[in-house]
Formats: sequence, structure tokens, C-alpha cells
Amino acid sequence: MMKKTLLGALLTSALMAAPAAARPDYADAVKADYDKSLASLWDHFHRNPELSFREYKTAARMAQELRTVPGMIVTEKVGGTGVVGMLKNGDGPVVLVRADMDGLPVQERSGLANSSTVRQVGVDGLEMPVMHACGHDVHITSLLGTARQMARMKDRWKGTILFIVQPAEERVGGAKAMVQDGLYTRFPKPDYALAFHVAAELETGKIAAAEGIQYSSADSVDIRVPGIATHGAAPHLGRDPVYIASQIVVGLQSVISREKGPLDAGVITVGAFHAGTKHNIISEYADLQVTVRANSQAVRDQLIASIERVAKGIGAANGLPADKLPIVKVSESTPVTVNDAALARRLNGAIATALGSDVVVPFHQSNMGAEDFAFFVDQQFGIPGYYFAVGGTNPQWIAAAKNGGPAVAGHHSPLFKIDPEPSVRLGIEAMTAAALDLLGTGKN
Repeated sequence: MMKKTLLGALLTSALMAAPAAARPDYADAVKADYDKSLASLWDHFHRNPELSFREYKTAARMAQELRTVPGMIVTEKVGGTGVVGMLKNGDGPVVLVRADMDGLPVQERSGLANSSTVRQVGVDGLEMPVMHACGHDVHITSLLGTARQMARMKDRWKGTILFIVQPAEERVGGAKAMVQDGLYTRFPKPDYALAFHVAAELETGKIAAAEGIQYSSADSVDIRVPGIATHGAAPHLGRDPVYIASQIVVGLQSVISREKGPLDAGVITVGAFHAGTKHNIISEYADLQVTVRANSQAVRDQLIASIERVAKGIGAANGLPADKLPIVKVSESTPVTVNDAALARRLNGAIATALGSDVVVPFHQSNMGAEDFAFFVDQQFGIPGYYFAVGGTNPQWIAAAKNGGPAVAGHHSPLFKIDPEPSVRLGIEAMTAAALDLLGTGKN
């Protein structure tokens, strides 16, 4: 706690010391681009979201738009539906700028005039409603705007920028797929990797980035609980997987409350419970879908191991034979997203100088959301990463919520909404400031 308090104090002190600045000299160009093109592009993406690894139309549109940027070399189908735009401008560092593009299987109820009515069959074969319930439409729109600004200002920087349009962040698989498809062998390996996420909990006009952990790890865990089917009126003749799985749901919380250290962050949430076909039939199995979050690899390993132990132990305690104990499988995994401390200090300062000292605020991890951006800066690559949050909620909405009005919906909610213009424009202005700082001298 003392260490975090000290870091927070140092960051606050540094930001307060940063000189207040007028709007960046490219702010008018960003505004003009938004009014002319980006507003309608965001509207298009919001109305037409696509599920993970099924972003065919979104990827095609982004590739089309990137090809209109002077000097941009575009490659499609990297890691599935991923797109890479490469903008070269002489010798200098290589900077990766990433935006994710997939939507979520959520029925939109935001009340927006451009609410999505799209339905799509996902990689699991199920047809679902689709919504941009996490703001990825803002990310890809801002990425295009940043590309246009950097192409327009080539007299102010030297080097190479890789604009990454990433699939399947929501399944935490897209970044890994792009890397495995040769992202760092088919294209120049970056010296720095940058990304941002629009944040519902942060008001528009504000940016926050940690000098350490930005987002937690995430692991999706599937538990199949076998049973012995029988008539619902004769439960003693079988083994009820619903009853056993219910004990597992409760038992998993003992891992959080009685096994994990109380000062170590960690979450186990059962997000889905599926079983049975009829009122009076004890089914043959029940399925649990669990998400696991942690802020360290040690806690992450502990939670996953404990889930398997609890599941199998409860199964055995309920009389399941040794060959029919619950089966635990881990998928859709991503490690903790950690900002490089020196790079975060540098770019927090650069953005504060370019956009104003009141724009960058101290970062506070308010939940255990996760990101697969970590795969771009994996330890084996040694690439410093900088991931920042861009405020997406109008201050008036926040004030109204505090005064008893509608609550500000969080990410992945069907009520989720973002104020697009200030979010997109600030995303562009901040990312442009960061890129110019890293590339402006043509040196590392």
C-alpha cells in the first residue's frame, strides 16, 4: 500500500508539474476529420458489430480506409481477420499502435438511435445478437484518425508505425493469433507498443495510465460436472449434477475468502450454469463457465489449481466414481497487462504537455478487467508497452447518476454507451502525441 501510495503521489506531482498547454496544433485537423468522415465511420461500426474472429466486414472496411492513407502498406488476414497497416518514413524506431475491433454477444438496449440490431453466428456455431458493448468501435475509428494525422505530419517524425487492427480481443485470442501468424517476422519488430481503451468509469476529456499493472489476467475455465441420470422423483437412484455443480459454485468462493491472501487481488466468477432438459429429469451433466482474474502469475496459478481441486473434491464427496469426476479445462487465457514504468512516465508527461496538464489523471484499477494486449509485449519479445484509458462518459451523465438519475452502465452491459466525439478525438490526439514523442527525433 505504501509503495502504491508513493507511486501515485509521484505521478500526481509529475502531472501537476507538467506545464499547462493549449490544444495541440493538430486538434483542428482532428476535429475537421471527425466532422467530415470519422463520425459517420463510428456510426457505421456501431450499427454493424461483428463477433470475435468473425469480423470480416469490419476488417475489410478498415483495410479499405487505411489504404486511402498516403504511403500506407496494408496486409489483410493476419491471424485470421487481423489487418496490419505499415507507414514508413525513413530510419527510426518502430512503433506499434493497436486497436481491437470485435463486438460482444449482447442485445443492445442503450437507447441510442444507432443501436445495433445485428445477429451473427459465432465461432461456437450459435447465432447471437451482437453489440459494441465495450467501445471497440471507438478504438478502430481513432486508430484510423491517428494514421491520417501521422501521415499528414511526416515532416515531424522518422521511423515506422504499424497500425494493428486486431480481432477477437473479447475471446483474448486475437493478439496471440496475430503474433503466431508472424506479426514480428513478416513485419518490423516494434521498439514500442501502444494501445488505449475507452473507459465508461472515466469522464470524457481525461486519460489515465498506470506505471505498472493496467489490467488483470483472465482465464476462462469450463467445468463439466457428470451425473447419473434418473427420474426427478427418484433422486436416490442417480447422482444429481445440478446439486453437485451448485455446491461447486459456492465452494469456489472459499478459495477467494479462505485460501487466497487477503491482500492479493483475485476473482472467481461463475458466469454461466447450464444443465437439464425437463422439470422431472435429473440430467447426465451440468456445465459451468467460470472467469478467473488475478494481478500476479502466482495468484493466477493458485486459483486455477484450486478450482480443479474443489470441483473434483466435491464430485467425489457426492459419490461420483473416480472415472466420472468433474472435468476442468482452461481456455481463452491472457496474462496481466503491465505498462513499462519508464515508458509510462515518459508518455504520460508527453500527453500532458501536448493536451494540457489537467488531462492526464492518476490511474486507479477499479475492477479486474483484462486485455490480450499483453501478448504484443510478452517477456520473450522485450517490447516496452504503454496502455492508457480514455474517458468515454459525458460528465453530465456522471453528475446525473450521482443525483439519482440513470446509472452509468459498465462495459459488457446492454445499456453501455459512449459519448463518441470527445472519446474518438481525445484518443486520436493522445495517441498522436505519444507517437510523435517516440518518433519525433528519429532515435530510440
